Amino acid sequence: MVDELAKAEAEITSWISRSRTIESVNRLPGDASARRYYRVQTRKPEVKTYVLMRTEPFVQEGMELPFIVVQKHLANAAVSVPSILDVDPAKGYILLEDLGDVTLLRYLQDVISADVERHLYERVIDSLVNLQVYASPKRNPAEIEAYKLCFDLEKLMWEVGFTVEHFYDGYLKRKIKEADRKTILEGFNEICTELALQPTVFTHRDFHSRNVMVTEPKKRLVMIDFQDARMGPQQYDLASLLKDSYYQLEESQVERLIDYYIARWEAETKERLDRGKFRYIFDLMSIQRNFKAIGSFASFLNKRGDPSYLKFIGNTFENIRRSFLKYPKYSHLREVLFHYYYF
Repeated sequence: MVDELAKAEAEITSWISRSRTIESVNRLPGDASARRYYRVQTRKPEVKTYVLMRTEPFVQEGMELPFIVVQKHLANAAVSVPSILDVDPAKGYILLEDLGDVTLLRYLQDVISADVERHLYERVIDSLVNLQVYASPKRNPAEIEAYKLCFDLEKLMWEVGFTVEHFYDGYLKRKIKEADRKTILEGFNEICTELALQPTVFTHRDFHSRNVMVTEPKKRLVMIDFQDARMGPQQYDLASLLKDSYYQLEESQVERLIDYYIARWEAETKERLDRGKFRYIFDLMSIQRNFKAIGSFASFLNKRGDPSYLKFIGNTFENIRRSFLKYPKYSHLREVLFHYYYF
């Protein structure tokens, strides 16, 4: 492992040295993907730091790599994303501006009051509304793959099956009764059918407190990890943000922030939203989105032997529980899901 790291750093140093004099190269903690990140400090032509993202070579895709395409699309829509400074498809290198180490999640640890927390989330929601309005086809027509992908019924139900496979079957190793499996699939099919009928906007798809950076010194909020963007209900990213596996907001705060989102959306689009319907779809989206997250956390252990995300399953189930409690018609589905978790 040490030799592999040293080799990677030597290759990066050689590549960067084409146009800059290197001071240091240091590996950064990764995310839940196979990508690797390195902080590169230079001393010439100027003292500066960059972040190099290392992925599999993408010669075939070239500049059509989803990360690059979506970054350009969002930047053109005036959405705050990291600048791309250099690209080498053959090596799998993408050189990015250095946003620092402070995620929204880390920044929230020092928040001293609910008011400060709310104001910070309002700024994030401002960015989200800008993404949904100005990066969507109506305002920003473009030939990009993300516009062709959608959270349709097939995709949403595939994610439900993914969690049943990786969490209930693979991680808990519980034998689900056929009647209960039917309840899970039929119950989620009803939920996902409702979600798939909703109007769509451009979605980040993984919009939570770990994927927003807070830069120094201006406290600029910058979105990262957006390469899997696709079309989906406008509640998708909002549910991801306000019903986050990593950071728990009080329910009263969630309600205030939903109100803020609706006001911002209506001001930006001049379109009125049905508040009751919006909240209902928000809750259904939260249930589906959090259920999929549980499957992802379990799959990291099952596929890669990485148990580090298992600690977030409890918070994620709590998000699901709170949403279900508002709707008695889903009580049987809730009971079945939790029976196999709280055994």
